[in-house]
Amino acid sequence: MALHIEKIEKSKISEVDFNNLKFGQVFTDHMFECDYENGEWQTPKIRPYQALSFDPSAKVFHYGQAVFEGMKAYKDDNDDVWLFRPDQNQERINKSAERLDMPPFPKDYFFEGLTTLIKMDSDWVQKGADNSLYIRPFVISTENCVSASSSNKYKFMIICSPVQAYYAGEVRVVFADKYSRAANGGVGYAKAAGNYAASFYPAKLAAKEGYQQVLWTDAANHEFLEEAGTMNVFFRVNDTLLTAPTSDRILDGVTRKSIIQFAEDKGIKVEVRPVRVTEIIEAAKKGELKEMFGAGTAAVISPILGFAHKGEKFELPKIDDSYASFIKKSITDIQRNKAEDKFGWRFQVK
Repeated sequence: MALHIEKIEKSKISEVDFNNLKFGQVFTDHMFECDYENGEWQTPKIRPYQALSFDPSAKVFHYGQAVFEGMKAYKDDNDDVWLFRPDQNQERINKSAERLDMPPFPKDYFFEGLTTLIKMDSDWVQKGADNSLYIRPFVISTENCVSASSSNKYKFMIICSPVQAYYAGEVRVVFADKYSRAANGGVGYAKAAGNYAASFYPAKLAAKEGYQQVLWTDAANHEFLEEAGTMNVFFRVNDTLLTAPTSDRILDGVTRKSIIQFAEDKGIKVEVRPVRVTEIIEAAKKGELKEMFGAGTAAVISPILGFAHKGEKFELPKIDDSYASFIKKSITDIQRNKAEDKFGWRFQVK
């Protein structure tokens, strides 16, 4: 493919304090973009990171045709840069796009643009256990028209942000019993921008009560536990890991499927099935709920120390040999090229 490249005159990397990064607020020197017009994707380009200009009537502002992905790049001790299962992100962004009636982005464009961009900004990928480069591919509708219909113009972009740990503090959640994240037949399985916008208000209410996330339940009866904020969620009841099955309400998380495969490979019993609110509360009361943790690209694994439901509060025990710490270290070691990758998950940026 033809890829037009415009390099920055002077890097801004010397202005960045990599020891004090706020997640997603600092961006690298370059960005990738490609426009969809006249029924096809145009010549992709990489150019200096900069602001964009849109007409006020651009459809993304009015009808929310916007999907995105979250990925990370890691640098090992030999200065080699690695991605983690990028094929899954490439497939999922097109799956999300299809649900919002947006055109699929060509796989070769995606990988050529992604790898070239990371190579150009490889100095921004810092070594170290908590350091990585967060990568945000996204697609928005750009046609200048306020008619309520799908756009005929789109922009695909990739921007990158150096980051450290996502959740630095303790995480407690509240089980949703009023608001919902997604419904049957909706767009819950897609990484649609509006899914996250709809979650912010309930999350703000939870924060006022001292909780960092909402653990979403099914929209019909709030009977089954599904996702935790921006993450898939796992429950360890005795020595069994439970997690909800994917559906048209639940995101098919890359970290989620990796945890399931890794745990099963290590002989940990995993049950992928609907998980009832009452089941987890009962397990907590009996002392059988050993762990809860969220799973996602940003945090990898984030232990959940407690939860609340309809005013009733529960704290989880602190255990030394947690599944969360074992699985997180094992997966991050694979991501950072510190351990054997028997699953073929690593992708080297060459």
